[in-house]
Amino acid sequence: MAHGTLFIISAPSGAGKTSLVNHILTRVTGLRASISHTTRTPRPGEVDGANYHFVTRDIFQCMLEEQAFLESAQVHGNLYGTSRVWVERHLADGTDVILEIDWQGAEQVRRVFANSRSIFILPPSKEALRERLVGRGQDSSEVIDKRVAAAHEEMSHCGDADYILVNDQFDIACRNLELLIKKQHTSSCVKGAELENLIADLLS
Repeated sequence: MAHGTLFIISAPSGAGKTSLVNHILTRVTGLRASISHTTRTPRPGEVDGANYHFVTRDIFQCMLEEQAFLESAQVHGNLYGTSRVWVERHLADGTDVILEIDWQGAEQVRRVFANSRSIFILPPSKEALRERLVGRGQDSSEVIDKRVAAAHEEMSHCGDADYILVNDQFDIACRNLELLIKKQHTSSCVKGAELENLIADLLS
């Protein structure tokens, strides 16, 4: 039986990675999303066991000590971790697995799975990033300011990924991501100097 492929999706908050991943899961057969454990409070509409496994810090710490996580990281004051057993079992069964994790977790996973494919999602501009965070209506202005500030550090690691996709027009970003997941080659939504200029502006 063929071994599954591990896809790592990273992006700053507000880049739209969750919407892209949810769409891809309805379009690609044989693909499963790993559900992370987290200590953060559920947002409106989120369901335990579907969006995340919501756990206390004590439980999370116990899992860390038991080496239950493939990767773990602290993001915006909350802890996140990916189940090692779940990922390894599904890959061994020939199932492709998609991980929606931050750049710290992506770095850890790439060291374990050298054949993984990592994809970084960028917003089309700093202004669009803030507008999307505000438009979600899920966080206070103070939290949004922290997320925008943290995005600079997160986006500075986009070059570590195998592919960079710009989520400007959602349909185009979905199509490009679907092509990558289906093991075809595709370019990002912007190319060459245009992509370099976008990254420079996002990190300015």
